[in-house]
Amino acid sequence: MKIIVHDTASAMLDLLQRPLTERPEALRDMLSPLHGVMSAVGIDVVQMHRMGSGFRIDREDPRYLTALGQMRDADVWGRIADCLAAAWERLSGAVPGVKTAETVHVVLVLGDPDDDLLTVRNAGYLGMGGIPGAIQLTMWPTETSLAKIGYVAAHELHHNVRYANVVWNPMTVTVGEQVVAEGLAEAFVRELAGAPAMGPWATTLSGPELDDVYEKVAAGIDVAGMQNLPAYVYGDATARHMGHQPVGLPDFAGYAAGLRIVDAHLAASGLTAAQSTALPARDILTNAGVPSGA
Repeated sequence: MKIIVHDTASAMLDLLQRPLTERPEALRDMLSPLHGVMSAVGIDVVQMHRMGSGFRIDREDPRYLTALGQMRDADVWGRIADCLAAAWERLSGAVPGVKTAETVHVVLVLGDPDDDLLTVRNAGYLGMGGIPGAIQLTMWPTETSLAKIGYVAAHELHHNVRYANVVWNPMTVTVGEQVVAEGLAEAFVRELAGAPAMGPWATTLSGPELDDVYEKVAAGIDVAGMQNLPAYVYGDATARHMGHQPVGLPDFAGYAAGLRIVDAHLAASGLTAAQSTALPARDILTNAGVPSGA
């Protein structure tokens, strides 16, 4: 598998110096490495950018060039490439012959500093990597995002490899599959770089609150259909933001519950998160003691 981290730093610098009327086309050009993969599943890359906390292209914002400079000074693109190389070495060694996309295109974009979903609930960074061949990362430079952007890339690579081996059908995908995938990806980051590298998604909840979240997620483990997943995985606030029905869960509910499930699976099976990359979710749930229809 070849991993290409595209030089979006130069592309964004050029875009941000163009007239506003030219920026939509410049954005499409910058995101073009993702187009082939995304269009095949009906996703428009510019629409994805707008809905996914990406920087605004309809207004001038002096903060953008400053933020881009911070990211370049911190060698964010180089650190993403290094983390992805280490992650792929670990995954390919753990699961010899695992199926992958031939090439994975990685595109990092500046986020919208006024988007609370990005800057508050996600500490300034997030990613999408569940479609084999494409990883999109979005960040606004914060202390946390500058330190951890490479690790979310590794998280997304785990998804990328998993879904080259595990079927993800929007009509039949279950809460169980989605929370297992998130738990595995965060456990993989922990294996790769230690617990401090993990994102806020799987580590914010603890104690009785986590116990309650775990019970609610386990009760919905067989709920199916892409439209029903956001509240269980991301929590009610993000579900509302996405236009979906809340179910009474806090931010990152599915990540925290998923990590608990995966940790129980790892303890029971003796496997690593890397070795578990392509395992069916039901096998992991069974090892963790989560029955179907809990």
